[in-house]
Amino acid sequence: MTNIFGKATLALVAVGTVAVLPISSLASAEQKPSGDIEGLVATTATICSSALTPSGWVDIQWWNSSSCGSTLDPNTKKIQQLTTLPVGSTVNACHTTYPPPGWSQVSYYFSSACRSSPVSSLNPNTWTLKRVY
Repeated sequence: MTNIFGKATLALVAVGTVAVLPISSLASAEQKPSGDIEGLVATTATICSSALTPSGWVDIQWWNSSSCGSTLDPNTKKIQQLTTLPVGSTVNACHTTYPPPGWSQVSYYFSSACRSSPVSSLNPNTWTLKRVY
């Protein structure tokens, strides 16, 4: 999506409203400690499923929300930025996005958090990714 100034933007969902921020400001959208490495901050954001996941980010959860107002099911996803995490970090990511360079798949399994289709299946849909460089 682009705004009137031609810069890339991404729609973020926030408690019943949709805010549009430049992707460059997405890193400050939501931050929380990851718990794996003391002091490490994992950056996450919630977006509608119709928006593309930016480069360097992965999908980590899918669900349905009236905020995205779409007939798609599920229509909302939580994404996490991986470019700020150090070598050796691991992340569980939905298989709906490819791992960015420097990340390797170490396992593949089913998770209900990554159900990205209205059709139920127990097929593997989640990767554990590890940063290797």
